[in-house]
Amino acid sequence: MKPEHLIGLLSVILISWTIPTVELEKRKILNDKVEILLPKEFEIMSEDMMKLKYPSERRPTLVYTDKTGGINVAFNHTASNATQQQIDAYKDNFVSMFKNLYPTAEWRGTGTNEINGRKVGYIELTTPAIDTKIYNLMFFTDLDGRLLLCTFNCVDKKQKDWIDTAKQIMNSLTIK
Repeated sequence: MKPEHLIGLLSVILISWTIPTVELEKRKILNDKVEILLPKEFEIMSEDMMKLKYPSERRPTLVYTDKTGGINVAFNHTASNATQQQIDAYKDNFVSMFKNLYPTAEWRGTGTNEINGRKVGYIELTTPAIDTKIYNLMFFTDLDGRLLLCTFNCVDKKQKDWIDTAKQIMNSLTIK
């Protein structure tokens, strides 16, 4: 093997050692109506932890979390009526609402994508918290005529390790 090939191979090996990999697995949730990739080690958050982490009575229906409770994927099948045609309007409303709630938020993007045959809206931003910042990727579509909200969040300092995984999770969303 030529020395320059060996150097290239060693560079790839070293880079792959420094990038943490997250093993994802397909999960069926919400009475098997939704299929999504989630980190293999994530478990369903306990009711007690959900009440602490999401004190509002409008807390998510279901939350998967890591061992620390600091990295989460939350799902809320809301009572709000929704159709595929309303996804853009929901996106615009969420952008407006979050800009009012968090005027100092750092916006990374908003939009709608077609994912597995469905229109899915998203907003991506970092919001202030008491002692840190929180990275959020919120994505949403309709399910059985109601709005399904999905949110990936983690503390800002973990953001670089998790952004690609968060987008993989969003892009795996399948409505049955």
